[in-house]
Amino acid sequence: MVLEIRIANLFSIKDEITLDFRAATIKSANAKALADNIITENDTSILKTIAIYGANASGKSNIIKAIRFCNAMVFESHKHNENTVYNFQPFKFDGYDKKPSNYFIRFISAGIEYEYSFSFTRFKILTESLYYYPKGRITKVFTRDERRGKTKKEKYSFGSRIKRPMDVAENTSEKTLYISRASQMDREIAKEVFTYFHSRFILQYVGFGVSAIETLSNQNKQQLIEALKIADSDIVDVKIKVLKKPAKNISANLTSMTLTVEDVVQDHLQIKTYHKASPDIAFDFITEESQGTIKLFFIMLTILDVVKNNKVLLIDEIEDSLHPMIIEYIFNIFRSGKKAQLICTTHNTKFLDLKKFRKDQIFFANKKEDGSTDLYSLYDYSDFRDTMDVEKAYLQGRFDAVPLINDSQVKLKTLFNG
Repeated sequence: MVLEIRIANLFSIKDEITLDFRAATIKSANAKALADNIITENDTSILKTIAIYGANASGKSNIIKAIRFCNAMVFESHKHNENTVYNFQPFKFDGYDKKPSNYFIRFISAGIEYEYSFSFTRFKILTESLYYYPKGRITKVFTRDERRGKTKKEKYSFGSRIKRPMDVAENTSEKTLYISRASQMDREIAKEVFTYFHSRFILQYVGFGVSAIETLSNQNKQQLIEALKIADSDIVDVKIKVLKKPAKNISANLTSMTLTVEDVVQDHLQIKTYHKASPDIAFDFITEESQGTIKLFFIMLTILDVVKNNKVLLIDEIEDSLHPMIIEYIFNIFRSGKKAQLICTTHNTKFLDLKKFRKDQIFFANKKEDGSTDLYSLYDYSDFRDTMDVEKAYLQGRFDAVPLINDSQVKLKTLFNG
């Protein structure tokens, strides 16, 4: 479970922004009625879902992109060589392109809280640290500062948790995260952290390969079909077959961590669907189903795995190709789960409703005057009462984070008349 994420100097993010999943103390009747929106772990109340709103070009997608990039660094950096240039851009104005970028995440894995952070430029890792709370007290696993000296002993400091830590350090270049190399070298706590980022923090809907799609579909087949039915699909059966063709290397872009359905399915899988009207007639999934149905299939496949196995899902523009009622259905699936979490961006103001989300679950991304992205939650507006209309206030610009549009007839006519 995620407790907190902090990001600074990545893409349009200049100064540090914070996504805080630790639930605030809200005693309103609405908040009390939303008890299913909260997880309790180690006496801490944790939000299951955070929804980020903002105008186009406000940077809300860059927040998702930054998290994807930094998380992917953990499970990709051991592959980097001396010629590697990291595929991201720091904030371009005010000299920030010459300053380090920073990532911090606080999370719980196997019941233990961890704090992991690193700073970097486009060319190398500068600092890195890992702390954890095995018995409720903070304990250092390691710290690293490449600017501290010339030798590994000067740059690194270790607790007692990693066996032969300097062996790992000697094999860790400036291009590589220590935690990534330590996991590769079979160090236990590093493997736990690596596994969290690689297997439990899912960066997109299509986050698994061909064999995983087949396995997940078989394991969750009935639940998948039932979920599709609830979402008003008339699909009554799905059959998946792995094609006997040479497998292509399927890999997502490290910046966006996005794959298309075609990337995963084409030449790898044969997916046939069967419909209520004629259950004996097969439809080719890719060519004969609508884009909405195709996306919904993979969304449900992923969500069932995420919720059943208490993972974290990260989605940009959750409403893309989906009806608002299906989006609400997805939110309700996470509410019904035990410890699964969802981080998403959306433009759909239907969910700006304090009978559906707590104030601390609603975040706003806003473009500041210098072009950088700011992030804050509805909870920050202490004078905004639960009885007020959030959607109306948002559209009126009460929280900023909306586009400023001059659509007067005079202005519109100048577009065509010069």
